Amino acid sequence: MNIALITGSAGLIGGEAVEFFADKFDLIVGIDNNMRMAFFGAEASTEWNRNRLQASYSNYRHETADIRDVESLGRLFSELGSDIKLVVHTAAQPSHDWAAKEPFTDFSVNANGTLNLLEMTRQHCPEAVFIFTSTNKVYGDSPNRLPLIELEKRWEIEATHPFFMEGIDEQMSIDHCLHSLFGASKVAADVLVQEYGRYFGMKTGVFRGGCLTGPNHSGTMLHGFLAYLMKCAVQGTHYTIFGYKGKQVRDNIHSHDLVNMFWHFYQNPRMGEVYNAGGGRFSNCSMIEAIELCEAITSKPMSYSYKDSNRIGDHIWWISDVSKFKSHYPEWHWKYNVEDILRQMHQAMTAAR
Repeated sequence: MNIALITGSAGLIGGEAVEFFADKFDLIVGIDNNMRMAFFGAEASTEWNRNRLQASYSNYRHETADIRDVESLGRLFSELGSDIKLVVHTAAQPSHDWAAKEPFTDFSVNANGTLNLLEMTRQHCPEAVFIFTSTNKVYGDSPNRLPLIELEKRWEIEATHPFFMEGIDEQMSIDHCLHSLFGASKVAADVLVQEYGRYFGMKTGVFRGGCLTGPNHSGTMLHGFLAYLMKCAVQGTHYTIFGYKGKQVRDNIHSHDLVNMFWHFYQNPRMGEVYNAGGGRFSNCSMIEAIELCEAITSKPMSYSYKDSNRIGDHIWWISDVSKFKSHYPEWHWKYNVEDILRQMHQAMTAAR
């Protein structure tokens, strides 16, 4: 039997992975205990997505285990054993601000949870491919030291800089910078996944995501930029912009496009490899540009205000250079850009769920 084990399976990327891999594996085992609701409140609950997946896919099995509980993981991995061919680890505490409130919880989920999963994989199914959803926040605020210029609606990097054409590549240092505690816990997990690949010879891949998004994102004020923005636009809720004149730039990658990257890696895996994974020059926007798109799609003005103080460690400009991944897997390409994503979100939010 071929089994794919997916953590955070009711979340945005985990749920997309369940759907994507359901017809490619005999059994999909999802691990998700809805900690997103504990982090961000009832509006962030992923229970609706868990119920949808269980109703839609007969080969989906849900486990409510906590990835911090190594004994529970041990029992599950021992049961499934070498039938596990793929582990997709998407479970995380994903917020800068929340991490500062509860550092022990943040680190135990992001770092210790990842270590638990790596070690269970090594002990019970060492030939499995292990894919980790990391983050561009492992680079800390180093991108803010790039030569940026202010345009009418966005910050942009100088046209003469090597990052101008494609974005920021994997050679940027993750050291000597401000990360936020969330960024630090993800650095720990990121390096662990690399080390298990290089030290133990396991097939591990690290995907440092930009803004990961899609119509199934349970966006909240503290996490899920595009989804929360469109929710505010649809519901008429006030939105607050934090710093950088609202011209901060993010690349946004649709959950389908990211999971498709995972699929390409699975079919031809490497050991301890690292990839930046975002929308690149194909799919990016500033906050101002995103608000304008939301207003155009909803055909109504948004209610928003501006605070001059930015979030600690926040990026002014981030666009991922995915050239390395595309050179390794040239058949992969993006399918959805920012406008596509926002239109899908609007459709999902205005339809009865």
